Amino acid sequence: MDFDKLTQVMRTLALEAGDIIMDIYNADDFEVKSKSDDSPVTAADEAADAHISAGLRAAFPDVTLITEEQADSHALEATTFLIVDPLDGTKEFIHRRGDFTVNIAYVKDGSPVRGVVYAPAKGRLFYTTADGISVEEVGALDKETAGTTVPISVSTPDNTALMVVASKSHRDQATDDYINKYAVNDMKSAGSSLKFCLVATGEADLYPRVGRTMEWDTAAGHAVLTGAGGSVIRFDDHSVLTYGKADFANPFFIAHAPGVDLKRP
Repeated sequence: MDFDKLTQVMRTLALEAGDIIMDIYNADDFEVKSKSDDSPVTAADEAADAHISAGLRAAFPDVTLITEEQADSHALEATTFLIVDPLDGTKEFIHRRGDFTVNIAYVKDGSPVRGVVYAPAKGRLFYTTADGISVEEVGALDKETAGTTVPISVSTPDNTALMVVASKSHRDQATDDYINKYAVNDMKSAGSSLKFCLVATGEADLYPRVGRTMEWDTAAGHAVLTGAGGSVIRFDDHSVLTYGKADFANPFFIAHAPGVDLKRP
C-alpha cells in the first residue's frame, strides 16, 4: 500500500463526504428510512457512501472495500481491506446534535493501521499520517492541500481521577456498572467515533463499550487511537480487538490510554 496516497485520498474523500452530509443536514427536512436491522438510514448516509466508495475504488481498485451501506452484499474473504462508515452517528444526525462522523480506515492483517475521522458539524478532522502517527488538522480544511496538523497523544491517566467518555445514544446500566468500578473525576458523553478521538487527544482516558458495534463503526477511530499511543481491547478477555470477522460484528470492547488500571467485567 502507498500510504502517502492513501492518506491523501482518505482525507480528501472524508472532507468531500462531509460537505455532502452537511448539505442534507442543513436542509429544512430529510427522509429517514429503516434498514433491514431496523437501524435508521438517511439520504446523507447513502450519498456519502456512494461518493467515498467511488473514490476508493478508483484509487485502489485491487483492495477489498467494505462499507456499512453495502454490507449486505459483502462476503468478507480478506484480512486486509478498506472499510467505511460514511455517516457514523445517524441518530445524532437525525436529531441534529452534531456528534456524527465520516470514517474511512485501512485494515492490514486484521488490524486497523490507518484511518480518518471527520466530524463535519464540529469542524474536527483526525487522521493517521503516512507514517502512522495520528494528528488533528486545524484551520480551513482545504480539500486538496493539508493544512496545519497537530500531533495528538493519549493522556497519562490518574487512576484516582479518571476521565471517562461513553456513548450518548447507547448508554445503559451495564455500561454504568462497569464505569462504577473506576474512580472517575469527570464523565463525558459523545456520539459516534468521536469517543475514540477524545481518548486519542487526551481529553478522556477510558471509553468502554458494552453494546453492539460493527467493524465499520470502530476501525477508523481505532486506527487514530493506535496512532496516538492508545489501545482497543476486548471487554471479556482484554485481548486485542481484531478485524475481518465474517459478520463484521465486534465484541464489547474497551478503548483506553496506557496506564489505566483496567478492571475485569
